[in-house]
Amino acid sequence: MEIVGTVDALLKEKGSTVYSIAPEATVFDAITMMSEKNIGALLVFENQRLIGIISERDYTRKVALKGKASKQTPVREILSERLVTTPPDATIEECLVAMTEHRIRHLPVVRGETVLGVVSIGDLVNFVISSQHATIQQLQGYISGSYSV
Repeated sequence: MEIVGTVDALLKEKGSTVYSIAPEATVFDAITMMSEKNIGALLVFENQRLIGIISERDYTRKVALKGKASKQTPVREILSERLVTTPPDATIEECLVAMTEHRIRHLPVVRGETVLGVVSIGDLVNFVISSQHATIQQLQGYISGSYSV
């Protein structure tokens, strides 16, 4: 089944709120914000420029497992600098492929230097499920004769 849709359409549906943190903030501040916002990653900006991302995975692998103190460790020390981003006109399928290839769960949506939003693997999966549900409803309507064009 072909997955139809773009990241732009997904952002219009889910919203484009971007949660971020400064590189000088502590990892404790970052994980506290992630918990409060019920999200798994924060973008890291310095001088209004995207420089990285910090995720729950970064915390567990680079702080908790290494015995570091989250209240003393700055975000800058553990953020992922090698960012994979996507343009807003990318398809949902292209994003799923990129996330799978790079083994990431969050994808900043960027046009030029401007961050437009962030999509997570969960956002993409929910979009696919909703699309499939709509297709099934249309097919059932067509089969039963109640589908109108």
